[in-house]
Amino acid sequence: MPTTDPRAALIEGLRDLAAFLETTPGVPVPFSVTVHHFPKGTDTEIRAEIDGIAELLGTDVDPGDRGYGHYRTGLVFGPVQYSAVGILAHSRARHDAEMSYAGCIDPITPPHAA
Repeated sequence: MPTTDPRAALIEGLRDLAAFLETTPGVPVPFSVTVHHFPKGTDTEIRAEIDGIAELLGTDVDPGDRGYGHYRTGLVFGPVQYSAVGILAHSRARHDAEMSYAGCIDPITPPHAA
């Protein structure tokens, strides 16, 4: 019977995928896999959740992503990574502004083409 608990369902799905790949060697696989978790909420709530995850993982928050408006931590298991990424308000606003121009420019057709 399938589970309705999202955590248990994800774990079961990962195990099923691993078993399938192990028993079906002809199926190509990627070089790596990343499982992402994206907290929602205010910047304060997002940072608090990422800080809590970092504590559970025994990792630090990645300072390299802060300039992009991302608050991230993660853990690597060989070619598999668990990554918790908080996308902060100023980064979401920048993305929304950039996307507001989506479809306004056609990079393939020159503007004065006949």
